[in-house]
Amino acid sequence: MDLVGRHEGQRLFAETPPTVCAAFEGSEEIADARDMTRDFLVSLQNAQGPPVSRRVLDMGQLVVSELVTNARKYAPGPCLLTLGADGGTVEVTVWDSSTTLPLLLPPDAGRVGQHGLEIVMAVCQSFEVHREPVGKRIRTSIVLADEPGSHPAGRQSM
Repeated sequence: MDLVGRHEGQRLFAETPPTVCAAFEGSEEIADARDMTRDFLVSLQNAQGPPVSRRVLDMGQLVVSELVTNARKYAPGPCLLTLGADGGTVEVTVWDSSTTLPLLLPPDAGRVGQHGLEIVMAVCQSFEVHREPVGKRIRTSIVLADEPGSHPAGRQSM
């Protein structure tokens, strides 16, 4: 038996990308989902060193807020949020119990509300929706790299 877990085709635990997961059951927990995202990105930067700019930190929280809000608004029961980092991206995955796929409405500056999916798709590198045996899973990825000269989160100059 290999105590460190290295076998042909497997990675060491230390090489496994960091991941956090939580279930949210109430609309008041949307702020908790944003906080979890912020804490994950800051800890990722502190543990592994990739710079996470204030813009990327805010964008990650915005994407999570929109996806968790929609899950809480349109699906009964809890939703699950998973955040993971791999390479230069953070993966945001939200599962909910509804099999109804999200509908992307055409842009309309006069429409009040229902712009969340537009926002998510505009700021994310990728967007996927998969029906599950129960519910659906939405997965997006956000690039951690930012423009040259941007300040990492928590290290902004005044």
